[in-house]
Amino acid sequence: MQIVVAYSEPGQQVSLKVELPDGSSVKAAIERSGILGLFPHIDLAAQKVGVYARVVKLDAALKDGDRVEIYRPITCDPKTVPTRKTRNNADATAAGA
Repeated sequence: MQIVVAYSEPGQQVSLKVELPDGSSVKAAIERSGILGLFPHIDLAAQKVGVYARVVKLDAALKDGDRVEIYRPITCDPKTVPTRKTRNNADATAAGA
């Protein structure tokens, strides 16, 4: 079966196709993809993984065509992002007036 393993960082996105035996796990797909060699700072013990945006465990079985995603930790509080955007827009409007 064919699986895609995906990971992204600011300014860089990687999608690697992997051929695996039927019933292989998420962890097997990640290891076989070689993505851990490209991004040695990925810590599977700490970072969440998913299949098509649904968080799963490393031992979850995959189906042909699945997309395995490795998620980065959140670096800001998502509740403050709208506040920051609003404040930045207000500053830009005041500067242009």
